[in-house]
Amino acid sequence: MEWLVDLGYLGLFIGTFLSGTVLTFSSDILLVAMLTVGGGDPWISMVCATFGNWLGVSTSYFLGYFAKWKWLERWFKIKKETLEKQKQYIDRFGVWIALFSWLPIIGNISVIGLGFYKVKPKMATILLLVGCFARFFVWTILYVSYGERFIQWLMN
Repeated sequence: MEWLVDLGYLGLFIGTFLSGTVLTFSSDILLVAMLTVGGGDPWISMVCATFGNWLGVSTSYFLGYFAKWKWLERWFKIKKETLEKQKQYIDRFGVWIALFSWLPIIGNISVIGLGFYKVKPKMATILLLVGCFARFFVWTILYVSYGERFIQWLMN
């Protein structure tokens, strides 16, 4: 992940994009590393992370949107019963699941499920953006408020 930090804002964008897709890793750690080691501006970093991650989770949504039952069963060994169980979950909470796309593993699966069941594409992408923004806004506020103390604590 160090090479992403070395790329600066572009690396942050690429890393958060990739973490928003099915390549799950922590984009939160990438943002904090960029701010701590890379010395980037917190607010520009937040914008780069938000849009990179939003494009990543939107990609996952549309991968699900264009997926076929046969593909999921054949290539990913997902049984029809599993998809039907997930459908009940998605029917229960609807498009609001998109706000929690940032949750590890569960978030990616849920976003793909939203796409697979074609749950309100416009609203889903808007809520995905809101969720990504909220996530990185909180981390940026924490860094701006407590980052110096945290770095000093690490150095001692």
